Amino acid sequence: MLGPAGPGRPLASEHPLPRPFQRPLTVPPVLAPVRTDATTDHYEITQRTADLHILDDAATPAWTYGGTFPGPTLVSRSGRRTVVVHRNRLPRPVAVHLHGGHTPHDSDGHPGDAILPPGGDPMDAMPGMAGGTATPGRPVTGERAYAYPLDQRAATLWYHDHRMGFTGASVWLGLAGFHLVHDDEEDALPLPKGDRDLPLMIADRSFAADGAFRYPALDRTLRRVPGVTARYTDGVRGDVILVNGTPWPVHPVPRLRHRLRLLNASNARAYRLALDPPPPGGGGLVQIGGDGGLLAAPAAHDAIDVAPAERFDVVVDFARYRPGTRVRLVNRLATGPAGQVMAFDVAGTAARPAEDATVPARLSDVPRHDPARAAVTRSFLFQNTPDGWHINGRGYDPARPLARPRLGDLEVWRLVSDAHHPVHLHLDHFQVVSRNGRAPGPYDGGWKDTVDVRPAEAVEIAVRFTRYAGRFVFHCHNLEHEDMAMMADFITS
Repeated sequence: MLGPAGPGRPLASEHPLPRPFQRPLTVPPVLAPVRTDATTDHYEITQRTADLHILDDAATPAWTYGGTFPGPTLVSRSGRRTVVVHRNRLPRPVAVHLHGGHTPHDSDGHPGDAILPPGGDPMDAMPGMAGGTATPGRPVTGERAYAYPLDQRAATLWYHDHRMGFTGASVWLGLAGFHLVHDDEEDALPLPKGDRDLPLMIADRSFAADGAFRYPALDRTLRRVPGVTARYTDGVRGDVILVNGTPWPVHPVPRLRHRLRLLNASNARAYRLALDPPPPGGGGLVQIGGDGGLLAAPAAHDAIDVAPAERFDVVVDFARYRPGTRVRLVNRLATGPAGQVMAFDVAGTAARPAEDATVPARLSDVPRHDPARAAVTRSFLFQNTPDGWHINGRGYDPARPLARPRLGDLEVWRLVSDAHHPVHLHLDHFQVVSRNGRAPGPYDGGWKDTVDVRPAEAVEIAVRFTRYAGRFVFHCHNLEHEDMAMMADFITS
C-alpha cells in the first residue's frame, strides 16, 4: 500500500484555488479522421500553444494537442491501422508516445525521435541527461507520421509527450490525450456504452499568481538542462486536481451503471480512489479492465491505488444510491483540496430503469504466462544515487541498452526499488508474477504496461516481446525521475 501522501513533494499554487464541484465535467471530443481507406484511418493533430480557461478569473497558457487539454480523443478498432500526423508548432521539440500501444519502434515515440518546430535548434532535441549524456535519435523538422497497427485487444490507451529530458514539463503544460481501442469481444458484452462510458483523465497541477501553470524546472527555457530544482527531485505534486482539464468537476448521472475509464495522468502523484459515501454493502468500484484491456472476471474494490500512468476501467452502479445523493470520488492519500477528485449527482427515480447495463461474471479469456518457462530472468534496480535517479547504477545512456530480448521469448523481469517507482515498459504488456516472493497485489490483475513498485520491494513480471524489432525504452513513470535519467533502452531482435 502507498504511504499517507504518496510519492513526490507538494508545490503550492500562488493563485487562489477554485472551489470544488462548481463546474461541469467536460468529455474530450472524439477526433474525426481526415480520410479513411480500406485498411487505415488517417488523422492530423497540430501541437500548438493555447490559452485555457481552467481558472475562473485568469487564462492559463498551455501546450496542447489541437488547442485543448486533454487533447482530442482518438477512437480506433482493433486490427485497423491508424496513422496520426503530428505537426509541431510549439516553441520546443516534441515526441509522441502512444502509451500502451503495441507499436513498431519508429512510431513508438522514442525520446530521441523528436519533432522540431520549423526553424527550431537541433540541439534542443538532444539535451544532456543528468550524467551529461547527449542523446542520438532520428529527429525531423515540422511533422512526423506515426503509424499504429493496433493489432491488440480493446483497451484504454493514452498519448503524451515523451521528449528527452523534458517529459515532465511537457505533460504538465498539457500534452496528453486519450486513445481508445475497441474490439468485437468487448462490444458484445452488456457493459455501459455511449454517454455512460466516461474517460476520466486525473491530473494534478499548480498555478502561478497570473494563472499560468507553475512548474519548478531547472531550465525555465525548457531547452538544455533537464530536471527540476532540488526540492522537487522526488516528483512534483500539484494542489489542484483536474479531471479532463476541469478542477474538481461535477457530473449528473442517472441511476444506471456507468463505466469510468480512470487514468492517472499526474507526473508523480498517486491516488487511492474511493466513493464517498460508499454504496450499501461496499465494493462500489467494480474493476473490469486495466492497462491492457479486460480482466478475466470483474473484481470489486472499496478503493483502488492508481500510480502515475496506470489505467483502471471500473463500473459504478449509481442505482445503489438514493436519488439526490452527491457521490464524491475522493483520494484517500491526501487531505484538503487534493483529497477531492470530482463529484457525481445522482438523479432519477427510485426504480431501476430497464435499460441498465450489466457486468458479466466472465469478461474475457486472459491466458497466464508461466514464469517457469522463461528463457531468461533479468534484474533491474531502480535507485536514487548522488548523480540522479538510475537503473542498475547508471543514468540513461542510449549507447548502453540494458537488455536485448529475442522476439518470441518469454522473460521474467525482476524490478527492485529503493523508493516508490511506477515502472513502464514500452512495446508489450506484461503480467505481474509476484511481490516480494508472494502473490500479486489486488490491483495487479490482467495485462499491464505500468506496475507500481513500492519502496524496498521486488516485483516480478512476465513479458513476451513480440513482432517488432528495434530500440525501445523502459523507465519510471514518475516523470521527474524519468527526466533525471531513470530510463534505459532495450533492443529487440
